[in-house]
Amino acid sequence: MADVQEYRTSRRYELFSYLPQMTPEQIRKQVLYLISKGWNPSVEHVEPHRSMERFWYMWKLPMFGEQSAEVVLAELEECRRAYPDHLVRLVGYDNYTQSQGIAFVVYRGQGS
Repeated sequence: MADVQEYRTSRRYELFSYLPQMTPEQIRKQVLYLISKGWNPSVEHVEPHRSMERFWYMWKLPMFGEQSAEVVLAELEECRRAYPDHLVRLVGYDNYTQSQGIAFVVYRGQGS
């Protein structure tokens, strides 16, 4: 429990935000989980000061039917390089329930 972060010390962004920054291997495992569920990965980004707003910018179109974790990770990294000061999150859209199955911030940006 020593790794859990204090609520008042920093801004919280969706799932996993109370935990320390994920390692690349942990991010890869989450991407594999998303794919194993049959969810469609999508990458989104936004400026830190707008992060609590309802809408984020979509990075390209969702990756419908993507089965390769490497492709998803490459898109996350490409978005981070294009917008180094933005928050970048991964969303998994569930076709069956017509909702988000998972959404979490992968990169917090240099300014956050």
